[in-house]
Amino acid sequence: MDAAELRAMQAPIKDRYKSDADAALITLKAKGTLDDTNIACKVETGRALAIAGLHPATGGSGMELCSGDMLLEALVACAGVTLKAVATALDIPLKSGRVSAEGDLDFRGTLGVAKDAPVGFREIRLTFDVDTDAPQEKLDQLLKLTERYCVVYQTIKAGPSVAVSLKRG
Repeated sequence: MDAAELRAMQAPIKDRYKSDADAALITLKAKGTLDDTNIACKVETGRALAIAGLHPATGGSGMELCSGDMLLEALVACAGVTLKAVATALDIPLKSGRVSAEGDLDFRGTLGVAKDAPVGFREIRLTFDVDTDAPQEKLDQLLKLTERYCVVYQTIKAGPSVAVSLKRG
């Protein structure tokens, strides 16, 4: 897909959202079911069932997916798609590219071992390695716009309000 094809595909969508802002408000959903026998949650991904469990650093077997890894994977996926879309829109030719994310956790926090240890990532590093002949100013623009339009990056960075409830089933 080139820039013209991307613009043509997105133009009617953008026009609709410009004329009807409510049409752009979409609720994404995720669902999971608690495992009956293991400390795990079966997450419906739309393509397959992903079974998340405890990370080995908290006593897990390592056989199930770690939700912290899944968060980083979601960041990589979103950032990679966003970078590719922005590069396409700006006519920046990419011969190849890799996206990686890594985050630092202190598991004393999630295990309740140390009250001063935070629960969650202390720092996340997102890295893009691209093979391109584009000038540096184009790459600077590519990174800036990728940060601006990546949903997962912006969500993590901004820390939106989150409501939690527990209902009796």
